[in-house]
Amino acid sequence: MGLEITIREEGDVTILELKGRATIGLGNDMLNAKLRQVVDSGAKKLLINLAGMTQIDSSGISSIVRTFVTLERNQGTLKLLSPVGRVKEVLAVTRLLAAIPTFEDESAAVASFKS
Repeated sequence: MGLEITIREEGDVTILELKGRATIGLGNDMLNAKLRQVVDSGAKKLLINLAGMTQIDSSGISSIVRTFVTLERNQGTLKLLSPVGRVKEVLAVTRLLAAIPTFEDESAAVASFKS
């Protein structure tokens, strides 16, 4: 299974729902392009829902980190939602769960952008 990306808005928060694999090649290329498109369109509050992610490698992590840094530089914010299984393990080992705000509940994540 490749990568499926759904984008929706919850107020002024842009939510990307990822399903499948963000690994080197087509999956990560798609993720990178979609993240760049969202940032270039002016989104400042980005929530990435990882509940449907089955695999991520260094290229997928790099795309998320690059977007996080870009948003921070432009007074924006990126947060993560519901990493599970192997994806959560990889994010924990790379210490991204400590560096990027991460939530288990979508309503709490969306509300956190307001404070």
